[in-house]
Amino acid sequence: MSEHLDAVKKYVPKCNEDAVAGIIKHLGIALRSKDASLVSCSSKDELARVRDSWCKKKLALTDSDADLDKMIKEICETMKADKRKNRVAFYYLLAEKCKKVGDLA
Repeated sequence: MSEHLDAVKKYVPKCNEDAVAGIIKHLGIALRSKDASLVSCSSKDELARVRDSWCKKKLALTDSDADLDKMIKEICETMKADKRKNRVAFYYLLAEKCKKVGDLA
């Protein structure tokens, strides 16, 4: 967990650690794969999965696909300095942007 918590704290030093644990639990076994533990902002398919699986299903957002895509692109921009974007941090930043972090704890 500390690797993922450190990745989140890079962007949100006083993050909700229970929410980070909730994201890790949600992602489960997928985090064991190095490739699956990262988000590729250059892959349209990947970003569509983030939108559909995380934003729509887990966060229950009802915004249009265009609005969700814009929000995801903003997180890509926030994390652009990281060549390897940690999925837990990416998802946490999306949840924070939507004011849904408390729902994950």
